[in-house]
Amino acid sequence: MLQTLKKMDKGTVIRTVLLLLAFANQGLAVFGKEALPFSDDQVSSLIEMIYYVGSFILTAVATLVAWFKNNYVTEKGQQQKAVLKANNLTNAK
Repeated sequence: MLQTLKKMDKGTVIRTVLLLLAFANQGLAVFGKEALPFSDDQVSSLIEMIYYVGSFILTAVATLVAWFKNNYVTEKGQQQKAVLKANNLTNAK
């Protein structure tokens, strides 16, 4: 396993370790044990911050993807729009 970790990039290792911690924490919580020594206030503040930041990032990414995919903003997109218009496959004016 150590060789496998050495082949992974830093981000993958961090995500894997955090995932394992989350699984361990969840497993202990299922059996009624306190796993990680954080106060409720610390956890609540962290979760609230992650929620707001995550919500903002998700909204921004979804907005950009929807805008980009639903508009012909690239040169290739302009060509696709021209082909669709030429074949009467769009109701765009």
